[in-house]
Amino acid sequence: MFRDRLEAAERLARQLSHLRGHAPLVLAIPRGAVPMGRHIADALEGELDVVLVRKIGAPGSPEFAIGAVSDNGSVALDDAARHFPQAPVTREVEKQQTLLDERRRRYTPVRAPLDPRGREVVVVDDGSATGATMAAALTLLGTRGPQRLTAALGAASPDALARLEPLADEVVCLTSPSDFRGVGQFYADFAQVEEEEVIALLKGDRNAR
Repeated sequence: MFRDRLEAAERLARQLSHLRGHAPLVLAIPRGAVPMGRHIADALEGELDVVLVRKIGAPGSPEFAIGAVSDNGSVALDDAARHFPQAPVTREVEKQQTLLDERRRRYTPVRAPLDPRGREVVVVDDGSATGATMAAALTLLGTRGPQRLTAALGAASPDALARLEPLADEVVCLTSPSDFRGVGQFYADFAQVEEEEVIALLKGDRNAR
């Protein structure tokens, strides 16, 4: 168990130390991973931005991911989505897309997203149960021409890692037990990260952590 997200970020930064000197672009999945991304970007002498993806929850069971949507409008649905009526799935996709559009306007109101083309890119998340959100992020970024793409997670299920490995050049995960139940089980402090903290960290305020 990690003390908090910062401890997980410190450990991930040590495992990614080979990227120091390569000006990596660290892309955090909001909101929980943004404090982690800030620490990793600073430790590796890189830049921080967010990659905006959201899981698509199943109708009537929002915690069960049936796919993900990204801020460029691309949608990736799992096979499980075929078992639900199309109309509520479409409404959920539209809801999550609207949320992503609003977040982009809040997070980076005066600039465009940082371009990953030709760069060492590290996508960070505090953890993943299904891999759906991270997979959507990696798939999106893979179309944008990074030099190398790395997924960095505090914790993930074995199934999630198997899903992610074909999508990245490297997957770094601190723990992946067979009895994985949820990301929160690995953090003594798993407090929610607020929008104001995300915005401050993206502006470079290290004291926001």
